[in-house]
Amino acid sequence: MATAVRICVCGDEGTGKSSLIASLVKDVFVANKIQSVLPQITIPPTIGTENVTTTIVDTSARPQDRTTLRKEIRKSNVILLVYSDHYSYERVALFWMPYFRSLGVNVPVVLCANKSDLTAEGSFAQVVEEEMLPVMAEFREIDSCIRSSAKEHRNVVEVFYLCQKAVTHPIAPLYDHKEGQLKPACVEALKRIFYLCDKDQDGYLNDQEMRDFQEKSFEKPLLPEELDNIKQTVGKAVPGSATERGIDQRGFLQLNKLYAEKGRHETIWIILRKHHYTDSLSLEDNFLHPRFEVPDYASAELSPAGYRFFMDLFLTFDKDNDGGLNDQELTALFAPTPGLPSSWSEMAFPSSTVRNEAGHITLQGWLAQWSMTTFLEPKITLEYLAYLGFEAPNSRNLTTAALKITKPRKRRRRPGRVERNVVLCYLLGSSGAGKSSLLDSFLNRPFDSLYHPTIKPRRAVNSVELHGGKQCYLILEELGELEPAILENQVKLDACDLICYAYDSSEPDSFSHIVELRKKYAQLDELPAIYTALKADRDKTTQRSELQPDAYTSAINMNAPLHVSVTWNSISELFVALAEAATNPSTAFPKSEEPPADRTSLYMALGATTCAALAAFMIWRRSTTSG
Repeated sequence: MATAVRICVCGDEGTGKSSLIASLVKDVFVANKIQSVLPQITIPPTIGTENVTTTIVDTSARPQDRTTLRKEIRKSNVILLVYSDHYSYERVALFWMPYFRSLGVNVPVVLCANKSDLTAEGSFAQVVEEEMLPVMAEFREIDSCIRSSAKEHRNVVEVFYLCQKAVTHPIAPLYDHKEGQLKPACVEALKRIFYLCDKDQDGYLNDQEMRDFQEKSFEKPLLPEELDNIKQTVGKAVPGSATERGIDQRGFLQLNKLYAEKGRHETIWIILRKHHYTDSLSLEDNFLHPRFEVPDYASAELSPAGYRFFMDLFLTFDKDNDGGLNDQELTALFAPTPGLPSSWSEMAFPSSTVRNEAGHITLQGWLAQWSMTTFLEPKITLEYLAYLGFEAPNSRNLTTAALKITKPRKRRRRPGRVERNVVLCYLLGSSGAGKSSLLDSFLNRPFDSLYHPTIKPRRAVNSVELHGGKQCYLILEELGELEPAILENQVKLDACDLICYAYDSSEPDSFSHIVELRKKYAQLDELPAIYTALKADRDKTTQRSELQPDAYTSAINMNAPLHVSVTWNSISELFVALAEAATNPSTAFPKSEEPPADRTSLYMALGATTCAALAAFMIWRRSTTSG
């Protein structure tokens, strides 16, 4: 919204331009002015209703002042075009409006019929119909019209208020006078607002939803008689749009169209701005992209409020109550957004998470998908929270309340759990080792014996129950052809919680790939790791490697590889092991050398026993001698 308005007052000589300005400033009519053109006047934002600094510039229509006139018109935000009689009214259409167009100015024009005290008696509606509407129909730049009298101080304040409003609440972005319709961008914004206010997503704004809409938009209650009047107005304009269920989207759009047609477009602007729309009808950038920084070694996760929001969203749009969101339900859910996040499309959503038998994302998969997005791209989550209408439980209404920052984990080798509910594991191994099948198994997909090489990185996310009952979200990612670039990127490695080295235990050349990886990328030694032998259901073969896997891991003081198969029911134990290692990173580093056994207590015990025996012997000998 504009914070400053510059009004250029134009019109023929003798139309009362200067008197109109002086009447505003002095609050009385000023006759017999000494100056033909008043000096520039600035009105502070504390005066008036629009809370903007307003500068009013008087101009002369004399030919010798035309250069100054052009300069002031180009500097203005709005033009107040004043006429006072039939001659100057004719000049509005024949000279002034074409003159503004010739200068290429693109600002609104407020048309003012001044000196109404000198004209014949008649209603303002008649003046509008006979004089103003024809010229407004020809020149769409004219924002509004008004009749005034500087002498009688009639509508003087209102004239300049209309000028302010033409800048702060412009009609041009909202309504097309020629077509008699709301403009497409305005319609799309109002449709999104309707969507957000229709909390139960039944296609109607019921009485409570209308009251909530009123409270949010205008910060005042909607009285019962006002609601009844709105319903009647909408029902007459669009039959069938106002029913016992409430007002539908057509009726809501028609209501706003009526506001525009009746010159109440500031009402539409209040609604739009309360829902974070800018003058260009886009959502405010600081609303879509609030400041949110994740410190080094920390991560972003959904807060309880964020989980609750996405859970409620899923349940609201699962119209058939089948526990999954089908294509139509997903389309309806993402209607107020630009569509699926690009990263989701790149990962072939919803194949990246849990689906039901029909292939539709489940609630478990939905929450897992947003947990992964928040971990990898928290700013995308914040953007979609804004699009989808997240409302924070506090008055600040910041979408950042849906997220939280985890405690940084700087020293992974230190014993203890990290405070994370979402962890990332890179799956490294040779082509054909079975990494893709492992990801499929992680998402409860059936085993596919046909080999599909992974070109682009592929992710899978699911919830895992840790020992003790706590749940976390585990992201498994195989890197595809981007493996070298990712392993050379320290930022990517810092974000990773665990490396899973996987090899095909039935393929003799599979393990050597892991050995070469660790030689090439020494930085991998700084990450916790687990070694896994896949395809354990097949015959085990000797690996063509200097050391066999068990000997290799023993040599570096790591646990021996876990032997698993995606065809075994016990495969889920591997995912628990990965999640446990990611949340307890110190357990997945090389074990320290065993220290020499502490025999002090043994020596002390032996010494005590010897002393006791010696004492007993001395007592026995003394008693024997004395006898």
